Amino acid sequence: MTNYRLFGADTSPYSLKVKAFLTYKELPFEWITRSRSNEAEFQANAQAFATVPLLVSPTRPVSQDSTAMLAAIEADHAEPSSVPDDPACAMLALILEDYADEWLNKCMFQQRWGQSPDREAAALRVLAQLYDGKPPRARKAPQKQIVERMTARLSLVGAEADNGETLDASWRRFALCLNDHLKNHLCLFGGRPSVADFALAAQFQQMLLDPTPGNWLRDRAPFVAAWCTFMEAPQAGGPFADLSALEETLAPLFGNELSLTYLPWASANAASAARNRKRFSVTLTDGAFEQATQRYAARAFKSLRAAVSATAEDAALKDFLERTGADRHFTKA
Repeated sequence: MTNYRLFGADTSPYSLKVKAFLTYKELPFEWITRSRSNEAEFQANAQAFATVPLLVSPTRPVSQDSTAMLAAIEADHAEPSSVPDDPACAMLALILEDYADEWLNKCMFQQRWGQSPDREAAALRVLAQLYDGKPPRARKAPQKQIVERMTARLSLVGAEADNGETLDASWRRFALCLNDHLKNHLCLFGGRPSVADFALAAQFQQMLLDPTPGNWLRDRAPFVAAWCTFMEAPQAGGPFADLSALEETLAPLFGNELSLTYLPWASANAASAARNRKRFSVTLTDGAFEQATQRYAARAFKSLRAAVSATAEDAALKDFLERTGADRHFTKA
């Protein structure tokens, strides 16, 4: 079998998401840390973005979309499965994956680049990556340049200062709910990881690298920290569980967090994109949240809504979404 080739970075949650998934599937792959030494090869393969991950598949076109990568790999290599047997759980996993990719990533980005000493430490890691693990001796100037470049991106992802308190409260609330859930379950949906586990763990793995959120997670959410270590090279420890066996601690993830932040934000962002507006504002449980419209996120949420609509007859899923306040965000066009 021809190996996969994955251009990635240890500083990229989406790279770690795909890396862990290939590891779980026990597929041979070459991990290529993007750096100055392989920039020409990366650009020759890049289709649209100058960002990682970039997956060169032995059977499919080059991809730079982590969600599409996982779906394609799952389609080509069904075992060990990452799709819960319970249809309701399978759909909830997709919702949580999108939450991780589009909302929790904002929280991670804000924690890393919106405060000291996290941004300075992160800049050094980026610098080491770019120079193949051997950063230049004169590093102060390039470190400062990285900090300036990344802090300038805070507003692009909606992680600017005005949204800081909302994002900070959001990820901590979610982490505490997730910690309660993981006390009794190896993974989110039972004894093996779903796409939600790969996406969420990748964001929290990045937070664990940064001083401020990392110290908080190890102190307040130790089961999340341990799960993040497990998810670096996960294995199936047992079967998926039915929703009824998970619901008690799974529901608060939606009722106490997703329905208060990500889902109203995603709905407002999708509406803004549909109206071709450059910016939008939405009132969340922690206050007003304003940012530039994100069109990729809007397309992803449109696909998610279509998937939920296609499973609308599933009584267990319908009941779960209604009781957690999530249903109203999937009934709009």
